[in-house]
Amino acid sequence: MSESSDLSTNSAQPAPRQPEKKRAPRIQQMRKKPAETNAAEAHRNPIVLDETYSGLRERNRVVMRHSIALNLDAFRAASEEFTPKPLRTYPPLRETTAPFASVIVPNYNGARHLPIVLDALRRQTFQDFEVIVVDDASQDESVALVEARYPDVRLIVNRRNAGFVRACNTGAAAARGRMIVLLNNDTEPEPTWLEELVKTFVAHPRAAMVASKLLLFDRRDTLHTTGDMLGVDGLPRNRGVWERDEGQYDAAPAIFSGCGGATAYRREVWEALGGFDEDFWMYLEDVDFGFRARLAGWEAVFAPRARVYHRLSASGGDALASYYVGRNTIWLLAKNMPRSLLRRNALAILRGQLAMTLDALRHWRGEAARARLRGQLAGVLGLPRQLQKRRVIQPRRQIEDEELARMLVTK
Repeated sequence: MSESSDLSTNSAQPAPRQPEKKRAPRIQQMRKKPAETNAAEAHRNPIVLDETYSGLRERNRVVMRHSIALNLDAFRAASEEFTPKPLRTYPPLRETTAPFASVIVPNYNGARHLPIVLDALRRQTFQDFEVIVVDDASQDESVALVEARYPDVRLIVNRRNAGFVRACNTGAAAARGRMIVLLNNDTEPEPTWLEELVKTFVAHPRAAMVASKLLLFDRRDTLHTTGDMLGVDGLPRNRGVWERDEGQYDAAPAIFSGCGGATAYRREVWEALGGFDEDFWMYLEDVDFGFRARLAGWEAVFAPRARVYHRLSASGGDALASYYVGRNTIWLLAKNMPRSLLRRNALAILRGQLAMTLDALRHWRGEAARARLRGQLAGVLGLPRQLQKRRVIQPRRQIEDEELARMLVTK
């Protein structure tokens, strides 16, 4: 028998309609009350005056009283052997000052890499920062290692693997610094890395992103990226990738966006744009954020003296990267590229996508090639959802199409 039937058949209770009739004058009186109050009460929620809402509220009160009565019947007095827990006392809360920067290290099965990056953070010349490790349901000893050897690190542990992008967003939501810095777990920053990021961050108040100089971990004179660029064909590029570092990009601070493996983000911009798009899961989420920040009128700059050494593909795999890059490249354009530039560069965009498809078909036997094709197919199938986001992003643009067109590169 349902609870409502129990209530209606209980002879000790009045019929449900009787209390409603008695309360009707009170309901009418409460509806008139706001009109008689002073101007200070003008901000009350108008929904409480709605007739339907008032009726539901009164019925809920009746149900709650019955529920309380039923619960009281279930209570039993404690036995004489019952011993209450001793009263616990706690020290008073201490006032803390928010750090200038929050360094967030997303981690998944990276126990072998964490000591290198966390020890390097301890050696930083700039010390006004906190470290947050977001463990994404690792199956190795990552959590135990951080708890045992790095008690000063704030540790967040996901119960289920939620993906790199959500791990970054989780860490950013917990961060207290005005500068949010994402750092891969398979990196080793130089001692002056954070100091140089902060200097550039302060010197460029219109910069939403400050990118580090990433070099290969095992070949420390070889560049991985000096900032991300975007081509007219819609394909992102790592500026300077595989080149020998001879300072050739040090005097060129303007970039399209920063690599999420070692980039600082301005907190207010991060929050205004909602952080990374979690649909991307991993790969190109940083370019997507940079694109949205650019459309909102913000800049991205490169800090050449903020040097970080990076182990390539230590946390991801070739097939995994191929799938998400193939998919997310399509979503990146569908969400963010203005219509006029899509029309102007349609041939280059189609040529770029076709080149990826043909290259994958030529290497069909390879797992990464097949993953790239699956990713492109998933990108097309996911277009309706991304086009919904586009309808939110495009009306909020703060720059002209021609200004954005000048940011796109041809090589």
